[in-house]
Amino acid sequence: MTIRFENGIVATLGSENRVLWNSTVVTDGENVAAIGDAGEMAKRYPDAEVVDCAGKIILPGFICTHHHFYSTMARGMAPPGEPASNFVEVLERLWWKLDYALHEEDVLLSAQIPLIECIRNGTTTVIDHHASPSYRDGSLDLIESAVREAGLRASLCYEVSDRNVPGAGIAENERFIKKVGKGDGQIAAMMGFHASFTVSDETVEKCVGIANDAGVGCHIHVAEDMADREDSLAKYGVPTVNRLHNLGLSGEQSIFVHCVHIDESEMDILADTNTIVVHNPESNMNNAVGVTKVLKMLDKGVLVGLGTDGMASDMLSQMRVAYLLHRLDNLDPRVAFMEAPQLLLQNNAEIAERQFGLRMGEIAEGRPADLAIMDYHPPTPLSEANFLGHFIFGLTDAAVDTTVCRGEILMKNKEILSLDEERIAARSRELAPEMWKRL
Repeated sequence: MTIRFENGIVATLGSENRVLWNSTVVTDGENVAAIGDAGEMAKRYPDAEVVDCAGKIILPGFICTHHHFYSTMARGMAPPGEPASNFVEVLERLWWKLDYALHEEDVLLSAQIPLIECIRNGTTTVIDHHASPSYRDGSLDLIESAVREAGLRASLCYEVSDRNVPGAGIAENERFIKKVGKGDGQIAAMMGFHASFTVSDETVEKCVGIANDAGVGCHIHVAEDMADREDSLAKYGVPTVNRLHNLGLSGEQSIFVHCVHIDESEMDILADTNTIVVHNPESNMNNAVGVTKVLKMLDKGVLVGLGTDGMASDMLSQMRVAYLLHRLDNLDPRVAFMEAPQLLLQNNAEIAERQFGLRMGEIAEGRPADLAIMDYHPPTPLSEANFLGHFIFGLTDAAVDTTVCRGEILMKNKEILSLDEERIAARSRELAPEMWKRL
């Protein structure tokens, strides 16, 4: 199908962002066919379906490079037992109980709801990190089916951990990696781990061997809390990044999530190995674990992306939080104006390219037809020169009207077209209290 998204403000992004007023993006199948003046595009593509984007800005679809779909049913739940006073207790008293309590339909619903929220927020690509020990085998197939039905793109993995059963999750990852192979542009696969302090050397080495044989990367939480660093130093005599690097986890396809408590020598390892780091500012603040030294890592050449860690599916809010957090952390109002948008708009696109083999994050001929079309009437002049000012202080409050992924309209006029939100939410409300009781 050929579609003209016309009469909007087009921000192409990419290496040389262009802001084009009264312009049209033409999509043909899964890719962008042309960008240009609305009148000219109407003459070139007279038979295309037309979506009027007057009063709107057309952007590339947003990318989330670390999510936890499975956390969905924690919303509104009273944490079991005494309130957690530190991060390890948060895991022990909440997340490790919740993931164990998930049954088959819970896993499906827990994926469908954040996928709907991704569509609502113009997030078209997600790298997810899953756990459900009581329904482990086949869980990635279930999530894949939800992603395909929603119409989005996702890279999936199961987080291997020795905390319940040694090596639990290895077989599920290996099976899914073999099934997906190099991916089809919509679904990709990685080898997942929970965190350094929950996996033995033997487990890690087995997983790395599988990942290397398949040519995929590893996805693991790294030094999110000081407890992870202290565990690595006590057990192995080296900091967390050193341990994982020595075991072969680092590399350009691997994602080290958080990296809050790492030193400069560890940052150098990440830079030298071209390993990806994903920053999750809202989650780090929520868990009170500290602030990732993102600006220092960027200065060293580390590829740092932006994720949500299951907190939400709104990438614009994460970007703005990162902007504010690092100004405060550095006590410097001159920083993060360029860097926070860079994580979302540039670095996440590079990370996604390593996973899917597609260059997303730019509206250009031949690029994937993934779009976030937002209501926006600029109150001041808008051009390439001041786009970031509008992005940080204007678009973060704008509503997404239309979401397009792989050339398919998934939401139009704020109506979700690919999933039945009302039915899914109602069923989740039925099952969530049963799951809470199992905790």
